[in-house]
Amino acid sequence: MPTSTSPSLAHSSADHFRPDLPVSALDMPVTALAGVGLKVAEQLAQLNIKRIFDLLLHLPRDYEDRSRLLSIADVEHGQSGLITGRVVHVDTKRSGMTVVVDDDTGTISLRFFKVYRGLAQTMSLGTQLQLFGEVKVSRYGKQMSHPEYQIITDNIAMTNTGLQPIYPSVKGLHQNKLRTLIKLALQTVRSQGLPMTLFTPTDFSVVADLPLAPFEPMKSSIAEHDYSEDIFSTLARSVPDNMIGNSVNRGGATAYDSNRSTNNGVNSDIHTAATRSAHNNVYSLTIFEALVLLHTPPTYTDAGQQYKLLTQLSARTHAACQRLIIEELTAHQLSLLYRRQQLHQHKAPKCATQSPLADALFGALPFDLTGAQKRVMRDITADMATSIPMLRLVQGDVGAGKTLVAAGAAGYALDSGWQVAVMAPTEILAEQHLVNFKQWFEPLGIGVGWLAGKQTVKQRRESLEAIAENTVQIVVGTHALFQEQVQFAKLGLVIIDEQHRFGVEQRMALTNKGVANSTPHQLIMTATPIPRTLAMSVYGDMDTSIIDELPLGRTPITTVTIDRNRRDEVIERIAINCEAGRQAYWVCSLVEESSVLDAQAAEATYEDLNERLDIRIGLVHGKMKSADKQAIMQQFKAGELDLLIATTVIEVGVDVPNASLMVIENAERLGLSQLHQLRGRVGRGSTKSYCVLLYQKPLSETGTERLNVLRDSTDGFVIAQKDLELRGPGELLGKRQTGNVGYYLADLIRDEQLFAIAQRLAKHLIADPTRKADVSQLIHRWMPEASRYTNA
Repeated sequence: MPTSTSPSLAHSSADHFRPDLPVSALDMPVTALAGVGLKVAEQLAQLNIKRIFDLLLHLPRDYEDRSRLLSIADVEHGQSGLITGRVVHVDTKRSGMTVVVDDDTGTISLRFFKVYRGLAQTMSLGTQLQLFGEVKVSRYGKQMSHPEYQIITDNIAMTNTGLQPIYPSVKGLHQNKLRTLIKLALQTVRSQGLPMTLFTPTDFSVVADLPLAPFEPMKSSIAEHDYSEDIFSTLARSVPDNMIGNSVNRGGATAYDSNRSTNNGVNSDIHTAATRSAHNNVYSLTIFEALVLLHTPPTYTDAGQQYKLLTQLSARTHAACQRLIIEELTAHQLSLLYRRQQLHQHKAPKCATQSPLADALFGALPFDLTGAQKRVMRDITADMATSIPMLRLVQGDVGAGKTLVAAGAAGYALDSGWQVAVMAPTEILAEQHLVNFKQWFEPLGIGVGWLAGKQTVKQRRESLEAIAENTVQIVVGTHALFQEQVQFAKLGLVIIDEQHRFGVEQRMALTNKGVANSTPHQLIMTATPIPRTLAMSVYGDMDTSIIDELPLGRTPITTVTIDRNRRDEVIERIAINCEAGRQAYWVCSLVEESSVLDAQAAEATYEDLNERLDIRIGLVHGKMKSADKQAIMQQFKAGELDLLIATTVIEVGVDVPNASLMVIENAERLGLSQLHQLRGRVGRGSTKSYCVLLYQKPLSETGTERLNVLRDSTDGFVIAQKDLELRGPGELLGKRQTGNVGYYLADLIRDEQLFAIAQRLAKHLIADPTRKADVSQLIHRWMPEASRYTNA
């Protein structure tokens, strides 16, 4: 490994390669670069840039084309362009300064609202200027406000700055600083001489038959220079700047040479090689070539080709982008497979293949399991019959009967002598599970315990003792279940509802509570249908079962969207509905994530409707005591209340077959998946059911689209896919999980085709024991925090 010094590093080479520092420059902190002191490091950290690798993956959001000279006649409104001209008029009488420039094809006015020292002397009649800025066209003609400018004389030629990348930034961190640092980072990585990728041509051959997203390479019109050196040798001396030859493009804009002597060995050869590689195959590009192309794209003499290239780069559909995305997605897939592989090295409690408890539970039901429920039960029991820890995700739309399947799985664990933990994200949902599991299992002689944050000290002590002594075999609770002082006697199965609301650390803490040298089986349930790419990205380490069949007797729900101005009509409809013996929900929502504000909104609605309606009304919100909430819910379930006013706490877990009408106020403020969950609280009986989405005008285009999707579809997977497109994975899954789907440049919607490539590459790599070091390095490079989750 070379240890030569590099001018880009702030410290001596002896510091760079100490044994206790990362081997690759990619893993070095950005403070290793010259010019990155404490202040700049803090600014970069705001952009999540801590390593040199992070800096290189901080890609331009756009590009300014300063490579071609435009005539004033040709520049259009909203276009940023490079022009030259002669000063023909200067006006300093009004506020600021107006300068008129002519290039023989037309004139343009330069507006300077702030006149600084020397500006008046510079802008003198007859001065020849090179200008760059955004053009605005109004009734006064073409204008540029505060353009960048340079005086052109016989001694000072025009400067071609080529294509300038525009990076996402923060206050105080200027574009030129970012450009300089990224060039230094490229030079530093190149000077170290280590490969940036761990893939080989053989690896890529295993995905040769899989389709890539369409890519049309640019040919012919790039201004190329032939160099005898290979594409890397000049880069060791100088990171490439763009070079173009003298020519005229089709639109009449001139592409001109910069002052070559200032470029110190410019190497457009790397762009040529990268472009040629793109013609052949995305996989022919190296990671380094792809990064150089993205940060310093080649300049084309044809304006149409140039626009096409920059559009593809900005949209992340260019071959260089695809090359990086494939490597990134593969690293993510490897982290999931590695986590699964690590889990499979543990021993799990082997369960019996027959369960009298599960048979008794299902036999006592007034209905049969659906075919889908039986199929999923077979998946689960096959997993639990082995000593490999089960990690299975059960997806099912609202009301598909996931909890009953989980109870059946609990029967198999209990019959084999193991305890079962049932964890839910909220107390109200945990309480619903407690009621169900008590109802199902206590008649069968199984003790069902409870553990939540709001218990008294005495109640908590008694619960902890019962769990440790195995006097309760099923323990239902919230996140309190994974606290350190909770000791299970024989934990064999963990059932987690709505897992996406828990962080990975929380799930790890609960699974670590198994008996010595044993990892409990895990059954994850979600009523949030997960789009395919999101499931591959976040839950790729899990086996998946889908309950895609609703129980008999469920009636379709008619969804309508109504302007909030017609609220009074909706209230009348509630009165008619309840007087007919049916029940209804009224859900209040606010923009702010505040249980206090949500409670206030619900209380105000409760007071309003109580005055206007002669029916029995209850109120439930997140600020109420647990016992009070449970009492109201039980009254509603027993038919003692006609209308339940609630916040979104009733999103999951409430089952009242007689409830046939739901009103969701300010529905435009909620996500599609959450609205679908709420809607699923009705339509659980044989009565025709309705969901009314009250919205506030004016609605945004996205808001209109969201409500229309919900009105027109009851398919949870269709809705979830649309929700993913509209809101992104972070909002769809919840903030705790956002970090698991954080990518540098991959996108779950745009790059769906590339996921299949990444999956196959990951399986190929992880199946080869000789590539273990490569796998670890790849995961660490793209996901430095992932190693702490490998046992999750």
